[in-house]
Amino acid sequence: MAGASQEKTRPSLFWLLAVVVVPIVSFLARVEIRGREKLPLKGPFVLAPNHYSEFDPLIVALAVWRMGRAPRFMAKESLFRIPVVGAALRRTGMIPVARSSSAAAAKATMAQSATLVEHGRGVIVYPEGTLTRDPDLWPMRGKSGAVRLALAGEIPLIPMVQWGTQKIMGRYGKSISFWPPRKRVQVVVGDPVDLSDLRGRAGERGVLTEATDRLMAAITALLEEVRDEKAPPTRWNPADHGQKETGRLDS
Repeated sequence: MAGASQEKTRPSLFWLLAVVVVPIVSFLARVEIRGREKLPLKGPFVLAPNHYSEFDPLIVALAVWRMGRAPRFMAKESLFRIPVVGAALRRTGMIPVARSSSAAAAKATMAQSATLVEHGRGVIVYPEGTLTRDPDLWPMRGKSGAVRLALAGEIPLIPMVQWGTQKIMGRYGKSISFWPPRKRVQVVVGDPVDLSDLRGRAGERGVLTEATDRLMAAITALLEEVRDEKAPPTRWNPADHGQKETGRLDS
């Protein structure tokens, strides 16, 4: 199959998932992808999308699959302990989120990054960790999980945005809008974030914050292009508004 990686063309559990997920999502959304050439067809990558709807992961998974790669996500560690579910997550190469001490988390990150490099896999990490709290759905303050993985293995860190998913399921929505079908959803992949000057310095004070700021700036710039409007000058910080960041996937 032209324009696809071996991990997509080789028979796997992803094929079964695609048979179920692709028709459903394609019925609900007309997904338009720009910048697909920026997602490598081989080798490791960390893909960092914006996040404002519970339906986002299906759009992102479909887009990554259409771009020729297998969509692997970071998932809550507790999910890996559920019978059948945990086995499926491990079988497809999903990555558990480390929620232990700093030293243990750093060790886990190194191991996860090494696995991505060894097997040439990519992983999708939501850098905000949860649905954005910004009232206008702009990216909010980021967490360091995506950049830690990228820096640990010198893996390309690729920003991505999607816009239009809110027409299918709004933020905190509990139901899907089936009518009208085929709502337009735009997906844009950006250039890898330049972290070359930060490699080998992840343990230094302020480095992870700087790397995360660069990533969130890249994501915001892509979304400004798609929405054709400017984001607020300061990213939303839930702590400044007395909000708890529940359900986050990294720290």
